[in-house]
Amino acid sequence: MIGFVRCECILYNLHSLKDKRSVLKRLMNRISQSGNIALTEADFHDLWQRTALEMVTVSKDKVQAEKELNRALKIIDSHGDLERTVTHFEWL
Repeated sequence: MIGFVRCECILYNLHSLKDKRSVLKRLMNRISQSGNIALTEADFHDLWQRTALEMVTVSKDKVQAEKELNRALKIIDSHGDLERTVTHFEWL
């Protein structure tokens, strides 16, 4: 089972693209170290207060894939400098 999530986020308390890259790098490292997740910044590269992250995981069943993706979303939600707005799941 392949699970895919796209989530859009608003970033707060940033003043430049350099600040955005720093925050996203720390967040993405934390997510990728927490489990079997591959992720990337997929959109809004030139906007310093907005981003879209795409994450994917592969598992033998949907339940395990969903747990991995939800764990990553909890990490995003616990981050103080951003707010998750739109989230879209897909299963292949």
